[in-house]
Amino acid sequence: MKPIVQISLDLTNIDEALETAALALRAGVDWLEAGTPLILAEGLHGVRKLREAFPEIPIVADLKTMDGGYLEAEMMAKAGATHVVVMARAHEETIKVVVQAGADYGVKVMGDNLGCPDMVEGAKRLENLGCDYVIHHIGYDERRGIAAQGLQMPSPMDQLKEVVDAVNVPVQAVGGLTLEQAVRCPEFGAPLVVLGAPLTIDADSFKTADGDLEGSLRLICEKIHAYGEI
Repeated sequence: MKPIVQISLDLTNIDEALETAALALRAGVDWLEAGTPLILAEGLHGVRKLREAFPEIPIVADLKTMDGGYLEAEMMAKAGATHVVVMARAHEETIKVVVQAGADYGVKVMGDNLGCPDMVEGAKRLENLGCDYVIHHIGYDERRGIAAQGLQMPSPMDQLKEVVDAVNVPVQAVGGLTLEQAVRCPEFGAPLVVLGAPLTIDADSFKTADGDLEGSLRLICEKIHAYGEI
């Protein structure tokens, strides 16, 4: 597939999320993500508002589903989401029913390996259970907590190539990437590039980053889209 740029709207206010989304799309972003903070703050209402404002754009609902998978996926699909996220550490029956809901409602399923003791095996498990994409994810708390202990902060780049080589579905790397790392993800065979905290959103306040965000995003999108098919 050709590289895709996704912006994670990790905001807690739908109006700001809509403004940021419009800016991002003008800059060349391909997919919008209703980030977990936005899902918690605005729920289905927030996804519906995004769908109303951007009727043709793919929308990822970052549910981080752990249980009740079919209903969560169904509700988000009906609200306008095109992609939902289920966790690798959920029971396999939960992953299966999310995949079934995806088939029933025409929604793609992204499986997230955050927190897996073996990240590569977690990715393979997600693919084997029917997920359309793998999110290779080092969590916010994990990164911050380990760094606070004076240890080296983990990065999704540490095992990205191993994860990409282990599965046949597209991979997305998430978790504290620098701009340079995010732009280079396609070089590692990971065509789904997500831009979010701290790249475009302030990681601590979850407010839109200061500065010329649109100009920066345009340059980033141009670099990522310049890669050929992966």
